[in-house]
Amino acid sequence: MLSSCSMADANLSFLAICLLLLLIFLKLIVRPRSVKIPIKSRHVFITGGSRGIGLALARQSVVEGARVTILARNLQNLEEAKASIRLSTGVDVDIVSADVCDFESVKEAVESVDPIDVLICNQGVYVACELENMEVKDVKNMIDVNLIGSFNLVKAALPRMKTRSDRKPVSIAFMSSQSGQVGIYGYSAYAASKFGLKGLAEALQQEVIADDIHVSLIFPPDTLTSSYEEENNKRPALTRIIATSSGIMPVEEVAKVALNGIKSGSFIISCNFLGFWLSIATAGISPQRSYLWAFVEVISVGVLRIVGLCFQLSWYSSIEKWYAQEK
Repeated sequence: MLSSCSMADANLSFLAICLLLLLIFLKLIVRPRSVKIPIKSRHVFITGGSRGIGLALARQSVVEGARVTILARNLQNLEEAKASIRLSTGVDVDIVSADVCDFESVKEAVESVDPIDVLICNQGVYVACELENMEVKDVKNMIDVNLIGSFNLVKAALPRMKTRSDRKPVSIAFMSSQSGQVGIYGYSAYAASKFGLKGLAEALQQEVIADDIHVSLIFPPDTLTSSYEEENNKRPALTRIIATSSGIMPVEEVAKVALNGIKSGSFIISCNFLGFWLSIATAGISPQRSYLWAFVEVISVGVLRIVGLCFQLSWYSSIEKWYAQEK
């Protein structure tokens, strides 16, 4: 008769074998394959590049040797951003002005520059407000800029990305948000525009993989930009209470993490610890290039569902408490 120690050892050995077989299985099935996206001496095109994360991405790309073009609507802001990058790096970037909501304007801007190797759709607007109190024009503007603008950019850039003479891998990246992974009070319209990017990214990756074009989806938390304090003060009080659970990151750190994720070809790019776990909890059937991360997703998803329910409990408790006090 086996002793309890022998049985425990046998169970541990069986578990180890099962985990090893799972790793081998995942290595065989994970698609797309792992890839590296070089950016040195290549053309990085960044929208919303005159400030915030876009400006930090442009500066980081220049430091890493890329040729950079930034796009925004306001030409004066673009000139100021260009001067700022030149002052900090000694390198000039190209600037183009266009409204991402206007396809013809976007197409003209994209065709006026060199073919794009890395397209970063970073443009974004948001209004934090309960849907009942929100202006319809604000809802439409968020959908137009955040989602339709990304369609316009990709459609304008794809033809020359596909026919490039340099057959190295290229990238299309979308700047989503942690509000594109989980809905938060006061972000009904904003979350809808960012959730839409996930569907766009997943389907687009299948459409362009044969041309060695690789899609990334970036999920930053609240980011400490120059306008953060002003924007935060305009949020509903409940939004501020709930959003604090995600933390806040310096804009330069977000840019560095995002660019590293793009270079590694990651489909999902999370920017902080909570974002990492949130990406696993919401992965669904998104592409995953790393069989090791796929392994973590498989063994963690059940526990993270419980963690997610605990977050929901906290959020709904805050809402109940808030409205009880209001009454």
